[in-house]
This record gives sequence, structure tokens and C-alpha cells, in this order.
Amino acid sequence: MDDFSVREIPFSCSGAWFGISAVVGLAEYSEDLHLVSHRNGMHAVLSLVPVLAGARVSAEVNANPALLTWSAGRVRIAAAFESPTALRISGHGLGLRIAAADDTLTPFTGTFFFHDPVTSSYVFTSYETGHRYRVTVLAGSEDSAGASALGTAERAVVVGGDGGEWELVVEELTTTSGRFSTTATFSEVVAASRRSFERFVDEVAPWRSDRTPAAGLACYVLWSATVSPAGFVGRPAVLMSKNWMDKVWSWDHCFNALALAPGLPGVAWDQLQVVFDHQTPEGALPDSITHAEVLHNFVKPPIHGWAVAKLRSKLPGGIPAAELPVLYRQLEAWTTFWLDHRRASGEPFAHYEHGNDSGWDNSTVFDGQRLVQSADLAAFLVVQMRELARLAREIDDPAAATRWEREADTMLDAMLTTLWDGTAFTGRALDGTTRTTASLLDLMPVILGDDLPPNVHAKLAKGIARHLTAVGPATERPDSPHYEADGYWRGPVWAPSTVLIEDGLRRGGAVDLADQVSARFRAVCEKSGFAENFDALTGEGLRDRAYTWTASAYLLLAAEAEARPADGAPHHPSTSAG
Repeated sequence: MDDFSVREIPFSCSGAWFGISAVVGLAEYSEDLHLVSHRNGMHAVLSLVPVLAGARVSAEVNANPALLTWSAGRVRIAAAFESPTALRISGHGLGLRIAAADDTLTPFTGTFFFHDPVTSSYVFTSYETGHRYRVTVLAGSEDSAGASALGTAERAVVVGGDGGEWELVVEELTTTSGRFSTTATFSEVVAASRRSFERFVDEVAPWRSDRTPAAGLACYVLWSATVSPAGFVGRPAVLMSKNWMDKVWSWDHCFNALALAPGLPGVAWDQLQVVFDHQTPEGALPDSITHAEVLHNFVKPPIHGWAVAKLRSKLPGGIPAAELPVLYRQLEAWTTFWLDHRRASGEPFAHYEHGNDSGWDNSTVFDGQRLVQSADLAAFLVVQMRELARLAREIDDPAAATRWEREADTMLDAMLTTLWDGTAFTGRALDGTTRTTASLLDLMPVILGDDLPPNVHAKLAKGIARHLTAVGPATERPDSPHYEADGYWRGPVWAPSTVLIEDGLRRGGAVDLADQVSARFRAVCEKSGFAENFDALTGEGLRDRAYTWTASAYLLLAAEAEARPADGAPHHPSTSAG
């Protein structure tokens, strides 16, 4: 695959909790590359600056999955991951200054720097990450400043400042270990890293071709954002990004699981379960998980029944029989949380308490009222209860299967009699007030597919066609007075809504429209990369520019497109967008 920009996508490797990036904070970019850790949050720990004879040297930066380089004419520095905790760096003609990113040390913040006489290495120990970053010089000249200094001071080690050849390793350590030792040459480290990534691509996207030009980069975004188990992350997990969106949120993970399922079923299963590992006794899933925290103040929408149903067709051999009873209990608890704790007495529907619960944080559905019985939530629960019925039959509990089918039918009937006004689904406040909006969220019941009456599905498809731009389905209709080009869920095109809509359209028979949704979203990814979201009119990538659920959405849609019959095969009748 081609090089990528470290101003958008960090240079990292699968399993690592740190990467090399110009992104050093929330939408904060640095001229210099930094070692950025995602333990205890996102923290720029060390700056990495090419130097010669004590002076900064302007260098061109290039990165591919196996190698990062700084180049200035014929001299260069190169970096490659030997392991998730060890970064090898070598140079000739250019030196490298590795310094604490924050030059102020207090009793509670900053980075202490010292020379370790036991291992003959230099150690930066970070209050923010709770970890140590050890620099061991393997060859070449070295110099340091600020060892054991307190307060405000320069803390740095410079290697190769004389213009000679040199090599070092930067290790992330929890406490300590013996002096770094390796038999691998730098070129062997690069080759091994390249092979590791290429194996991942072959497993995840064996279908790739010149028709899917972004598949390699999508795989890199997923591979490089994967972290090893640590802290509250109890399994190998794909973070949403190794930029500032460095969490696992409890609907994002479903899309990553689906993209990985065909080629890496064990890893995919971990992506589904990493959130269920923190399910509460009441059945609630956490809002998000990081290395150092689990947040429960909000939840995310119950798309997990939909995800499990789709996983059946993605996992080789389907869901393992041994996992079915556990999965049933998890999904049952998650569903009863909504029915018992988010459904007021006598009400037919559960409600969101805030836009954050829906995943569409600032959607116009939540203007005026925050506690809303929205049709998307009801639809997700219907899908989830259908999947529970299927799981119950598979674990030989026919009574539970019958109960869940009855619950699903009852909620679907209530949706059609209470929330459907004949032309659109409405949101409903707990005082009974209803309103329709220009938000795509009101059209998400299309996820029910052929479980909807054909005339209802057709009207939802027409509504979606009005949202569909050349980029994809805008989350607020572009002719709405509330539309904002960079308005988060008030306009931009997002991966999860696109995948859910495309699937519901296709299963309901609106195949041509589903094809357009898929093709347009894939095209914007190929043009603008894997941003958190996209300007619905220009296709410009917005916000975090290395978002894994966007990469996963591309892989899902591309794989399914590659598997479909060639153009010209007959399709079902459907609604088309202009």
C-alpha cells in the first residue's frame, strides 16, 4: 500500500499502546513528531526531532505500515516496531533528539529523566501514563541533558548528533527489565513488521482488488489501532483511534467485529465481548472503555442484536455452539435493561435519556426534549428481540423464544400504530408530544428490513433518498435549517448510520438505493480516507482522521460489493436517488 500521513494516521503496530504521530491532543497538531501513549488517556510523552551538530534539521516524513522515515536529501532516520513495546530507530547523517514533551516536572505531573547505571540506558518515567520509556543506545554517539533534574529543565538524549551511523531502541516498560537484547538487524525488524501486517491484510481482505483501492489502508487503520490487554481492556481490542478518540465505545465495537469476523474470528469475538466484559448487574453496557476508566454515565444504542445476526453470516461456521448460552444471557440482560430501566410504567417504548445514549449526540431529534422515545430505539429492540428468540431456540428454550417473539411483535405493532403518522416515524416525548425532524435518525427503523410493511419501508427509502448526497446519507437533510457542514450529527456522513441503513434497505428490497449508499460511501473513503465523519457535500474528512469504525465500514461494504453478482444482474424493485 502507499505511504500515509502521520498528521492523520499514527505510525504504530498491532498490540502497541503508543505510536508516533504529529497529533498530540484533541484536534492538536505539532510540527514535530511525538511518541504518544494511550495509557491513562492520550499523552504526548516524548518529542522526536532530527538534529545535526546541535541544530534542528528540517526533514520530510514518510510512513508505511512497516517503516517511518525522516529524510533530508541523502541522509535519513528510520523507525520500525520490533514488538508492541519496542521501537527500533536507526540513522545515518542525521541525529535524533528525544526529549520530554513537557519540560516542567512537578510532584504529580511531567516526566522524570535519569541515566540508569544498571542497564546503561536513559529512562523517561511519565506521571501521566504511569509507564517508563527507556532509550538504549545500541550504536553511535550519544549525549544527554537534564538527567535527574527537577522543576523546569531540558530533559533529552541526543543520538548520532555527530552525523555518524547510530541505532537505538525505545521501550515502553511498566517497571523495569534487563538491558535490551536482540539478534535481529534493523532490516530484519522492518521485514518482520511488514510480514505481520501483510498477513493481517490477507486474512481480513483476501477479496481486495483494484476495485477496492482503500482496502490496504483500511486494514492498516484497524491493525495499528489494536492494543494488547491492559488495565480495563481485558482482551486484544481495536480502539476507535490512536488519535484522540482512543476508546472502545459500546456500539463502535460491533462494526470492527463484523469487519474482522471472516478472516480473524477469534479477534472478532474479542471485539464483541470486550464491552460485555463490563456489563452491569442491571444489564447495562458501559458507554466507553479505556485503559484506565470505564464510563457508565451514558449507554449506547442496542444494535447488538443486529450485530449478532450479521455475525452469523460473517463468522466461519457461524457462532460457536459453546458461546450461545453466554451470548443469550448477555443479550437478554442488555434488552431487559432497556425494557425494565428505560421504559416508564405503562409506556410501550423505552426512551433515551440524552442524545449521547443514541450515539447521535447532538441530533435534532433531541432538540427541546432530551428524554425521547425514538423509533430507531424501538426498531433496534425489535431486531434484538428477534435475535433473542432465535438464540433461545438454539439453546433449546422454546418458552423464551415464544416470549421474545411476542415482545417483538408487540413493540413493532406499537411502533406502527403510535409512532408512524402515515408518512414518517415520529419521536415522542414522555408527555406524549410527538415531532418529526429532518434528522436521518428518524429513518433508522429501516433497519427492520422486510419486518416492516412494504409501504412503510418504501416511504422510509424515499426519505433516505432525500438525505443521500454524492458522499452518502447526510445525518441532517441538507435543506434543513439545522444543517451544519461540520455539525457532528447535524449533517456529516457517518459510517455506522451508513452501514445500518444500507443493510436495512437491502433486506427490505430497496437494492438499487442500497447499492448507491454503499458505492458513494466507499468512494468518499477512497478519496478522503477514514475520518470520523465527512462533509456531506464536499466529502472532506472531518474530526479524528484515523477512525476504525469508518475503516471497518469500508471493509464491510467493499467485501459485500465484491461478493455480489456483477453489474447487470437483476435487482429487486427499489427507490433510487438522483
